[in-house]
Amino acid sequence: MELSELAAYAQDKYHIREEHKWAEFPGFSVLTDPKTGKWAALLMRQWDYETGTELQRCDIKCGKECLAEFQAPYLSGAFRMKGQKWVGVTFDERTDPEVVYKLFDTALRPQEKHGHMIVLESLRGNYSKGPNVNQKVYGDTAIPPKKASTNRGGESVQGRFTSQGGGFVQSRFTSRGGEIEIEGYTPPRVQTQRIGWPEKEIPRRILEMMQLYEYGSSSFEMKCRNFYKQGKFMEDYEDDAPWNGEFSRYFTTYHDLNLHLLRGYFAWRTHVRKGDYRRITTSLAYMYLYELLNGIGSQSPQESFARMKEFEAGYLDSGIGDAAMRENLHKWMKEFAILHGAPKETVVSFMDQALLARDHDLEILRTPQDHTDEEICSALNSLTGGKIEKSPVFTKDLIRGAHLFAAVWRYMSVHCREQNRDLFTACFGKRKSYPWRPLANAVYYEQEKRSDTEYVINACRRYVYSDGAWKEERYDELFFDKYRAHAVVHEADRQLRRYLKVGHYLREKQGEEWIRPFVEAVIRQDQEEIAEAARPKITINLSGLDKIRRDAMITRDSLLTEEETRETAAPLAAFTAAPISTLDALHTQILVSVMRGEPVDALIRSNHLIASVVADTINEAMYDEIGDSVVECDSDDLTLVEDYREDLEFILGGN
Repeated sequence: MELSELAAYAQDKYHIREEHKWAEFPGFSVLTDPKTGKWAALLMRQWDYETGTELQRCDIKCGKECLAEFQAPYLSGAFRMKGQKWVGVTFDERTDPEVVYKLFDTALRPQEKHGHMIVLESLRGNYSKGPNVNQKVYGDTAIPPKKASTNRGGESVQGRFTSQGGGFVQSRFTSRGGEIEIEGYTPPRVQTQRIGWPEKEIPRRILEMMQLYEYGSSSFEMKCRNFYKQGKFMEDYEDDAPWNGEFSRYFTTYHDLNLHLLRGYFAWRTHVRKGDYRRITTSLAYMYLYELLNGIGSQSPQESFARMKEFEAGYLDSGIGDAAMRENLHKWMKEFAILHGAPKETVVSFMDQALLARDHDLEILRTPQDHTDEEICSALNSLTGGKIEKSPVFTKDLIRGAHLFAAVWRYMSVHCREQNRDLFTACFGKRKSYPWRPLANAVYYEQEKRSDTEYVINACRRYVYSDGAWKEERYDELFFDKYRAHAVVHEADRQLRRYLKVGHYLREKQGEEWIRPFVEAVIRQDQEEIAEAARPKITINLSGLDKIRRDAMITRDSLLTEEETRETAAPLAAFTAAPISTLDALHTQILVSVMRGEPVDALIRSNHLIASVVADTINEAMYDEIGDSVVECDSDDLTLVEDYREDLEFILGGN
């Protein structure tokens, strides 16, 4: 059993909501008596670092005398509260929900210690005037026969009695604080007197259902098993005996009902399955939902889920049900969908959207390199209570402000290490496993053993089934270091305001000195980026180089004397390499000379060329063939890239 089940019981039965009164102790909460305003239970959730598990305990104001009445290993003296009125309960797999609920009921009904009511159902009678007409009610303190004792203070009443109708034979009853315990009860045959109706007048199908009930264990698991077995037997049963009245019981099953209630329920269910939703007492409406959760009356989980949605639309949306029932239904639909592997969008639609939004923010800050400045800034702002959006760094220039805050988080995510932890882990902890008991506050029986599996909601939350138990893996707010995350935002805001000269300057806070060098590094990087952007950029249009070369050659030829022209033409005439269409004869000769290791300085100067331009011309001409530079220029010296010698020899076709 878990504390959440006790909280759900308190809400459903008494409309008491769990109150978290201490922000600094999020694992502690209270359940308060709505009549007196006093605490009825103190709930405690604490993490055990040695075992890696969550410890769940509570103190209930039911009186220490309950320890003598309910002797169980999970009951003890109070853990936190003082006095004789408090009892401690440890929540684990041994804890019996029915016992805990009784203790909580006692805590809310301390005034009922004086006076008792004993109800004995008769075996036969006429029910024409309603289901309670044959019940014998003793409204005052029971007066026991001889050999019995009574405490006039009302704390306990004991006695013996014999029922002439059969069913109770020399039974002993005990009353403590308004609760009646009867021992020695012998159920005759199928215990038809329990429902107050002669056996011959009970519909055969209901009688057969009663015979399926297994007595023995009083555990909640056995209660669920009996409900499932009887429900599957009655899943196609219909009735036409309506019932109107009030009935209240937590975790209602068929075994809890008399014949009027049973037939009335099945008659109501007959109408519901035809789409005719009528009002019925809340406890019986819950029993219909228990049927759907157990697949009673459905051919598949998908059909059960569809009928739950139909119930919400036809029953709750019509104003018949209440908000608590809708809240429970959504919780069960989410858990049911996970258990049966429904599409993720189905599960997500029934989850707490604020919780999913927090998961999304955590994932952004965990992997900032995969997200934009705006996403990082928004997530950081959300998880630190809106600190960033109020900063003048952000309000003055949204884009620049978001960029700088995001840059700080990105830089620190890479370079910051606190006790061998990265920044995210230091601020928000690690993803941990917690027990998850789906449908724990419903009558639900797991029919088959399931194999190990997992259901992933997002990168921060998933449900894992292993070794026969479910676990929820999540980042829990209990382990968030909110001071650290707030400190990062505050120090970044302080330095960025001074850097951008906006708003009023913030004071340094003691304990935030470790953040300062990271923010300073981001500011230096931003300054370098601004300086680089301010430098003038020179762009060379290479497409105009050919025209420049042609114009230069024309100018050169016009300046040559006749003798210089003959000197230039002589080596060209002697050149025997095959011409290249993209390269003129002069540059081809220079390339061949470079390949032969001959000096080309005089040839370049005599033709009024520049060595670097010659290299660019040759490389550009050969790029389509080679795909890379074939000549390098270093201080006006041209050298061949030897990797391409064979390729050039093949292209030139010469020696």
